[in-house]
Amino acid sequence: MRCPFCKSDNDKVVDSRSTENGRSIRRRRECLGCARRYTTYERTEDAVKLAVIKRDGTRMPYDRQKILESVRQSAYKRPISMEQIGQVVDEVEESLISEFEKEVSSQTIGERVSAVLRRVDQVAYVRFASVYRQFEDVGDFIEEARDVIERSADDIPGQQSLFEETDQS
Repeated sequence: MRCPFCKSDNDKVVDSRSTENGRSIRRRRECLGCARRYTTYERTEDAVKLAVIKRDGTRMPYDRQKILESVRQSAYKRPISMEQIGQVVDEVEESLISEFEKEVSSQTIGERVSAVLRRVDQVAYVRFASVYRQFEDVGDFIEEARDVIERSADDIPGQQSLFEETDQS
């Protein structure tokens, strides 16, 4: 492994641990040239060989980073850690891999992300849904928010309400 700082290829592994439910290995390395530390990940190359069928019918290779980025943007300024975001993507990816062999529609991916995100954070879910479902107007957005309010009161213990009622006395 080449050090990202000094470009030396002389390092030692300080710590190794399994991540992503055993699908990858995270290694902390220390460069013996400059003594700086960095992290590397090992993943099996053939883990996901899915093609994504987009709305316009075009096919693209599955890209975990696209899902990760869309969830990260939906969770912006929300109390959701990067670890939780990774867990959302892991759960979606595992369901896709177990159910589909070669192709999956982008709509299916969006539905899976929505379902998992809805359990994690209501606001992040509504943000994601507004982009994924391509709301035509503010009425669609309000309708979705109302649905979340109605269905989530009992769904998730400890989940903060989408719209907090304020005491205006």
